[in-house]
Amino acid sequence: MFKGRNLVIATKHEKEKVIAPLLERALGVICFVQEGFDTDTLGTFTGEIEREEDPISTARQKCLTAMELSNCDLGIASEGSFGAHPSIFFASADDEFLIFIDKKNNLEIIARELSMETNFNGKEIETEKELFDFAESVKFPSHGLILRKSKNDNSVIIKGITDTIKLKEAFQKLIDKSNTVYAETDMRALHNPSRMTVIENATKKLVDQINSCCPQCNVPGFGVTAINKGLACSLCGSPTNATLSFICKCQKCDFKREDIYPHKKTTEDPMYCDYCNP
Repeated sequence: MFKGRNLVIATKHEKEKVIAPLLERALGVICFVQEGFDTDTLGTFTGEIEREEDPISTARQKCLTAMELSNCDLGIASEGSFGAHPSIFFASADDEFLIFIDKKNNLEIIARELSMETNFNGKEIETEKELFDFAESVKFPSHGLILRKSKNDNSVIIKGITDTIKLKEAFQKLIDKSNTVYAETDMRALHNPSRMTVIENATKKLVDQINSCCPQCNVPGFGVTAINKGLACSLCGSPTNATLSFICKCQKCDFKREDIYPHKKTTEDPMYCDYCNP
């Protein structure tokens, strides 16, 4: 279905370095990047341009735009979000979505990777020592930094700082105009190897999903569309919030399959039971 076809990767931040090898090896596609497409017009991490849509809608728009500009009927795009982990609130997380669109076969396949392997952070800085202590804590210089006057000030933003000399110069330029400087991690993929790894893992998931075909019609992308909770407590038998089954559905023929006990557990520990451990 995909072998020998061109596939456009919608990126300006070098994501093709981890996406293209995996897709070309697994699907036989020929990957390229549409030059001149500024994905920042759909939102920036630093806030100069606010992202108006949710991550999946933004990734879809990014992908379709690149496909239109390149006159290509096969494309992929990613969109990341950073902040508190949705269930482990004291930890930061990188939440990456990848979308694969095939206009020729009317397919749309989405993969997600939620990871705590991120250096996402920011801090108000008063001295050069504080700056370099912060830089060391967020894996500088292998991971880039951004400096600005304050957390919500977009008037002067110095991005892509990846060496000590430029970091000192940027700090002096800003500290001369105010008493503090706000330092933050540069979360753009080309300046953040940790994020690149998460995008690579998301791509592996996407490849697995593309290669998962419907048992009935053999169309790619047969995957989990819903999760049923209710795994029984091993002590009292009451349903818990743990996963009982996955519902897999084909987007073409609507064939459905329920996979019971997907985590290879037939009961849940009583400590997670609302009845035994209210």
